[in-house]
Amino acid sequence: MYTLYARAGWGSTLVEAQLAFYGLPHAIEEVGDLFQSAEAREKLARVNPVAQVPTLVLPDGRIMTESAAITLHLADATGRSDLVPGATEAERPAFLRWLIFLVANIYPTFTYADDPSRFVALKEAQKDFRKAVDAYAQKLWHQVEGEAAGPCFLGERLSALDLYVAVMTQWRPQRPWFAEHCPKLHAIALAADRQSGFAGVLARNFPKDAS
Repeated sequence: MYTLYARAGWGSTLVEAQLAFYGLPHAIEEVGDLFQSAEAREKLARVNPVAQVPTLVLPDGRIMTESAAITLHLADATGRSDLVPGATEAERPAFLRWLIFLVANIYPTFTYADDPSRFVALKEAQKDFRKAVDAYAQKLWHQVEGEAAGPCFLGERLSALDLYVAVMTQWRPQRPWFAEHCPKLHAIALAADRQSGFAGVLARNFPKDAS
């Protein structure tokens, strides 16, 4: 049994959807608002010192963090290549490149801009800081748009990249912006929303359709 520390609509959605997709038995340990609740941060820090989701407890009790690492691990643990192209598959290099790009470049923009006060002391400077980080994120999304093949990110082949796009486009600048500025990513997100393996989890985590 896996245990996932999660909060609806947050990054834990990425792992929850994969656990459901693979049919892996799991329990959800609900986490409070980590920005607002010191108690929630302290509770999660007992298993993950940086107090971030996703935090996954493996069946043998070991802890995994970092969604990309968990994505690769679950594929290995199940022996499946549904969401992660196998080592000899032609799509593997592109998959690895853009998986790491999303988590190393775009994901941190939310870490910094969701609560600028953690990084910028002067209150009057926080608004400009968030604006600059959000603008940088949009620039990065345009780069990803240029690489998206369609109808899935890797072309005809479904992968975890489609799930990442579906989840992350629900966050700033949200789906209407993507519909206007990154239409290929928007279409990929909508298709992933309807994918039977993801649909239930995505609907629970994002109950109000922002498309």
